[in-house]
Amino acid sequence: MQIPFNKPYLSGKELDYIQEAVSSGKISGNGEFTQRCQNFFEERYGFKKCLLTTSCTDALEMAALLCEIQPGDEVILPSFTFVSTANAFVLRGAKIIFVDSKANHPNMDESLLEELITPKTKAIVVVHYGGVACEMDAIMEIANRHGLLVIEDAAQAVDSFYKGKALGSIGHLGTMSFHETKNIQCGEGGMLVINDSSMIQRAEILWEKGTERVAYARGEINKYGWVDVGSSFLPSELNSAYLWAQLENLDQIQKRRKDIWEDYLRYFTRDSSKSKILSPEYLYKYAVSSMQFSALNSSSDTKGLNNNKNSELQSIPEHCSLNTGNWHIFYLLFPSLESRTAYANALREKGILAVFHYQSLHKSEFAKKHFPDQYARELPNSDKFSDCLLRLPMFYELPELSQSF
Repeated sequence: MQIPFNKPYLSGKELDYIQEAVSSGKISGNGEFTQRCQNFFEERYGFKKCLLTTSCTDALEMAALLCEIQPGDEVILPSFTFVSTANAFVLRGAKIIFVDSKANHPNMDESLLEELITPKTKAIVVVHYGGVACEMDAIMEIANRHGLLVIEDAAQAVDSFYKGKALGSIGHLGTMSFHETKNIQCGEGGMLVINDSSMIQRAEILWEKGTERVAYARGEINKYGWVDVGSSFLPSELNSAYLWAQLENLDQIQKRRKDIWEDYLRYFTRDSSKSKILSPEYLYKYAVSSMQFSALNSSSDTKGLNNNKNSELQSIPEHCSLNTGNWHIFYLLFPSLESRTAYANALREKGILAVFHYQSLHKSEFAKKHFPDQYARELPNSDKFSDCLLRLPMFYELPELSQSF
């Protein structure tokens, strides 16, 4: 028996809704299922306007266009993030300025932003790692004071909150991912959230290849034409139909992930209470002799791991709690790259696939070639998470697989 890192969730309705979309005769995009999904997010989370996209990468590229990024503009974003966060702005000619992570969490350290702002700075891109919110009050205050735009890369943060506000709803723009590794997925998919009303009309034009086709479809104009740059950012109705089957089960999916997350937490903090949903036999596989964790992504007050006085628990940021995130990731943090590799290999021998995550973008070959000043910078916290963070399996069917493990 093998435990994969991820297995996409299926509600059982996906093929039914895809068949419904095919039978409707409208499968090219912006049809009934696209509207259902967009309305779901607008109504549930209070987003001003949502536009489904073929990926979160596309949503970020739309955001860069809406921010009117020009060659020479500077955009601040974390080094510990996926390459799409940076690429979307590099494509428009921006220079990327990297900010380090916090010492105790992969999210950007907002206290470092001010010193990175120059007259060329145009925007700040916030990444809510693992669905845990960045300190948005402080970030928005800095951005407003300097006249900067804020884009929330909430790729991992569907159904996560910051002080009662849905992530993706706080900055001028937000982006989300429905890639197969996310809580809610349609294989490949994404969404742009537009919170600044002045950007909505242009967003619809960019979304539909630089034309007023959306306004035409609503009957607001009698013809449409080429009025701006744009691309074919909208997804097929087949993707949207699949996504709708997932959204109908959002609460069920989130509850299951929360139970899995909490079982991991109980095990690694040596909580004496029984696991709720994962089998003890599966959890015992994580016991590897002489292996030491330096931190754990938990807000528990429990001191230490494996009764090792040199270990410590990593804290969820003070402005967050277990009930504001979305249980997207459960990770362990190790003292070194070597200890992480050894533990991952030990788990693999036991049939469990645990994986690392992002590599610091400021140390990439692309940064070395195009942003040598950024390549030369020291961002120790980002590098620490690149070398030492290990993600454990987290998916809907894990409890069932664990019972037969």
